[in-house]
Amino acid sequence: MSDLIIKAGTPGRDGLVSALSKESAGWKYVGFEVYELQAGNTLNRSAEANEICLVLLAGKADVRVDGRLFAGIGARMSVFEDNAPYAVYVPAGAHYEVTALTELEIAVCLAPGTGKYPARLITPSDAAVEDRGYGSMSRRVVNILPEQSEAESLLVVEVRTGGGNWSSYPPHKHDRDNLPEESYLEEIYYHRVNPAHGFVVQRVYNDDRSLDETMAVPDRSIVLVPEGYHPVSAPPGYDSYYLNVMAGPVRTWVFHNDPDHEWLFEAGAHKPAGEE
Repeated sequence: MSDLIIKAGTPGRDGLVSALSKESAGWKYVGFEVYELQAGNTLNRSAEANEICLVLLAGKADVRVDGRLFAGIGARMSVFEDNAPYAVYVPAGAHYEVTALTELEIAVCLAPGTGKYPARLITPSDAAVEDRGYGSMSRRVVNILPEQSEAESLLVVEVRTGGGNWSSYPPHKHDRDNLPEESYLEEIYYHRVNPAHGFVVQRVYNDDRSLDETMAVPDRSIVLVPEGYHPVSAPPGYDSYYLNVMAGPVRTWVFHNDPDHEWLFEAGAHKPAGEE
């Protein structure tokens, strides 16, 4: 199995099914965890030196951050419902508590922080939803924590792609700290597949092909993108969902397209607004 894939395990006593730390990834910025909680179960954690975006992927919960309660939040029971999620921003140094009101799948997105911004609720109406691409490159993007929203390091977005379509395509990268031409952002993809016995295909490759991996990615897997281009394909009959978490030294997303495929921008009815 590729070193870039982390497959989900059986939920532990605290509900943890998959985790990635900065140390285990060998990079500086992005951490990620997924928990599956039964109704009535509670997750208690300290943010420590990380800012956190808690994304309620599926289910409903009460979320408390340093005594501030966000009660009864949650808009969907599956990531494949046509609803944006609820999320909660947790500043560094805060303590948070998540109590599941139903079966709950929750993502914990982490990046370095200092506690600059207060805790806040991010509702579905706060998330900008847009359709990107054209033809078999069409997908729907939900901007949960874009660079226009207050945060220190984190960028969080989710994407739904219908079976037979491509996403994060035409291929692009953001692995050089070379603004204004390109920003350096570490990135993970958390993949869900519908039906769950299917898979998606993701390629991660750089210009000199010293990194060039093409992976069949099963449901509930994390894919690391340490560098390079990273397109995703959803096979016919299997819809794709993924949650992207990005962070780097400057909180901006400036990407560089693979020049071999840049002609695709002008080949369709209109130029896509972005690539994730």
